[in-house]
This record gives sequence, C-alpha cells and structure tokens, in this order.
Amino acid sequence: MPTIFEIFGLRFFFFSGDHAPIHIHVVKGDNDAKIAIMPEIKLVYNNGLKVGDLKKALQLAEMYKLEIIEAWNKYFDENGNN
Repeated sequence: MPTIFEIFGLRFFFFSGDHAPIHIHVVKGDNDAKIAIMPEIKLVYNNGLKVGDLKKALQLAEMYKLEIIEAWNKYFDENGNN
C-alpha cells in the first residue's frame, strides 16, 4: 500500500494491485474515499469522510495531481503491475 502523502490527517495512497485508470484512496480514521485522477479529478465513492475532509481531499488531489501520477507510474513501472 504505497502512501503518496499524508496531510491534514488524510492519507493518500494506492494499493499495490490497483489498476488503471489512475486513482487514489484517501483514509482518515475508519472512513475512506476513492478519487479518480485520470482523465479528471472525480469522486468515485465516499465511505464516511466528512464533507470538509472530502472537499480538502479533492482539492489536494487537484493540487498534487502531477505528483500522484508520477508516483503511480514510477511504482507500477518498477513493479511490473497495472
């Protein structure tokens, strides 16, 4: 479960067996969400994140979109998955 970054108590990561299109999982406590990164930033599902946390997560995904894509590509290129 490679973590890309953690900020405001929100952990942004993907699973080692994840698949395209590029997306991230966001966790805070027992709550989580999935956000598509490509082709555009879009909420896939929310499982209990508060509205404020979800809004922050979407904003951070937009702000760090390039870093997320780079981390995804680097991980899956090196590990032969995806």
